[in-house]
Amino acid sequence: MRPGAWPGTHDACAVERAPAVFRRLWAQRAATNLLEKSHSRCFRLAPAHFTPTRRGSDRRAHDALPPKSSSPCLARISFVATLPFEQARQVVIAQVGQAPLPPTEELPLEEAGWRVLAEPVVADRDYPPVARSIRDGYAVRSQDLPGRLRVVAELRAGQSYNRPVGPGEAVAIMTGAPVPEGADQVVMVEYTTQSGAEIITDRPPRPGEFINPQGSEARKGEVLLEPGVRLDYSRIALLAMVGKQRVKVYRRPLVAILPTGDEVVPVDVEPSPYQVRNSNAYSLATQVARQGGLPWVVGIAPDTYDATRQLLEQALQADLILLSGGVSMGKYDLVKDVLRDLGAELYFDHVLIQPGYPTVFGRVRGKFFFGLPGNPVSTMVTFKLFAQAALQTLEGERQLELPLLPARLTAPFRHQTGRTRFWPARLSADGTEVTPLRWQGSSDVVAVARANVFLVADADRQEWQAGETIRVLLK
Repeated sequence: MRPGAWPGTHDACAVERAPAVFRRLWAQRAATNLLEKSHSRCFRLAPAHFTPTRRGSDRRAHDALPPKSSSPCLARISFVATLPFEQARQVVIAQVGQAPLPPTEELPLEEAGWRVLAEPVVADRDYPPVARSIRDGYAVRSQDLPGRLRVVAELRAGQSYNRPVGPGEAVAIMTGAPVPEGADQVVMVEYTTQSGAEIITDRPPRPGEFINPQGSEARKGEVLLEPGVRLDYSRIALLAMVGKQRVKVYRRPLVAILPTGDEVVPVDVEPSPYQVRNSNAYSLATQVARQGGLPWVVGIAPDTYDATRQLLEQALQADLILLSGGVSMGKYDLVKDVLRDLGAELYFDHVLIQPGYPTVFGRVRGKFFFGLPGNPVSTMVTFKLFAQAALQTLEGERQLELPLLPARLTAPFRHQTGRTRFWPARLSADGTEVTPLRWQGSSDVVAVARANVFLVADADRQEWQAGETIRVLLK
């Protein structure tokens, strides 16, 4: 390595000859640079006559097409950064966030649940429109307390009282009823004693007690919901409250799902011992639909270049492409070859997680794609961590969340450091304790089906004792 070439060198020959420790440092720096420049930077796959090579686990990136150079080593090597999962997720959000907002459509309110709002929603009047009681009791003048008061009327929700409350008077009032003019306090029934047509209370004067003032929730014309929020049940209730019979939402993205591999057969086929049924297409379709997308299973791509390319070109009609399998380093993992020849750009091709290390994210012919590992649990986990965020963004959602909740371990847990590990587990009914399940690895769907969370083991910590707190990710 020439003097002064490290660190930060652009001399690819020097990088290739560098010790493993320096290659690791370079990869970490590349990861940071990728995140900082994610709005403008990508990596183009190498042309067909370049074959990616790896030098053990220390090599954290694969060959990519570099700028033209007279250096033969520079023509062979360029790096796509390997990222921790938090950074990889942020790269996905940053890149997909640059895409234009999707088209909109208008729906009846009853069909808008769980869609993403595409217009601001404003209050059509003050809320509440008048001062309301928030307790069953008596509307009174605070200056008359404590004392004996004469009950002159009864007022239920939906009714009005047209004359002011006078000195020494009280109006029996129900929760939600408008507070009559002149009254500035509500005394709960529990604080009164009935004596014929009168009540007696020792409640002290507290103006405003148990009264929800006019406009205290929202003022007329105030923006209550911004575009980009998902319409859960509370937001649907708000839309109904302000009289929105029809609502503008973003169109649901079409998501192409393309499992790959000769070993994958349709669900209705009896598999041989060396085959597996196409579970990934069904799990991904369910995850896509749950998140608001329209799943489209394109087919099963066999391990031939022409068939894989034909199906992938079909999939380019969708808004997002999910490839399952074919992204590792096996002899017949052809997806990267096809993507390369279609001119794909990569933002990352490995993430420091387990399962799901060889996860690919990029763009081809203007469409974002994920190459998800073929083992079923890897596919499920990597969709949850990365593809779900892309799908939410393509649907116009801007409030992206991935809650990692704390829970106490019921048993010791140990793993190999270096990658964040997502392990199937059971969270207790009250959400306070988590139990790791017996798990045979990323093909073990049985364990994941029994789990209700993934235990999240940090990459830099090896073991936890029973009773210690660890994070969990809800399925």
